[in-house]
Amino acid sequence: MRAVTTSPSSPEPPSGGPAPSVDVVLPCLDEAAALPWVLRRIPPGWRALVVDNGSTDGSDRVARELGATVVREERRGFGAACHAGLTAATAEIVCFCDCDASLDPSHLVPFVDEIRSGGADLVLGRRRPRGRGAWPPHARAGNAALSLLLRRRTGLRLRDLGPLRAARREELLALDLADRRSGYPLEMVVRAADAGWRITEHDVPYTPRTGASKVTGTWRGTFQAVRDMSRVLQEPPAREGVTP
Repeated sequence: MRAVTTSPSSPEPPSGGPAPSVDVVLPCLDEAAALPWVLRRIPPGWRALVVDNGSTDGSDRVARELGATVVREERRGFGAACHAGLTAATAEIVCFCDCDASLDPSHLVPFVDEIRSGGADLVLGRRRPRGRGAWPPHARAGNAALSLLLRRRTGLRLRDLGPLRAARREELLALDLADRRSGYPLEMVVRAADAGWRITEHDVPYTPRTGASKVTGTWRGTFQAVRDMSRVLQEPPAREGVTP
């Protein structure tokens, strides 16, 4: 399954100083209220790439005022926004984090250290809920079902398919990810597993998000996400030779 690629506009260059050591891709759709909290937690020397996926609440303006680089992706979809950020990134290591204040990007530091040390090729965050409403039951159920299907497909014993993750940019691009909807995070893991990547996961706090979820806030949204991801699991193994 291949999606038509929508090219984002060129990202705004960093305002002087050295090139970023790490790029953090933050897919964004109407997250103006959460952006200040998220962007304040980007580690020093790292660059925040806020991918505006059609916001109408001024998220792009807020992001710029807070010093983030803004990338526009007109094609709607979580995967479209993530991939636009990946293609706009220039740092050796790229991280991904939700932009709704449910996850703290500062927790990516040990992920990056593990990538740099050669301990892993892809590091994922296992979400550990903190506070009521952080992870609704239907969303947990969908995640558990997908984790089981992933184990059957790849042999990986992962307990979560969360959005907090880190890997090397060039190797991620070489995976040739095609999904542009909710299946993108799972496709990344499946193709990495097919390529023989070392994949690890670490616990991270998961708190109630700011605003309403576009995906897991409802049974319908969760069902659509599971459907997208199940489609990814039905694809044959990717071509060989995509090794880190």
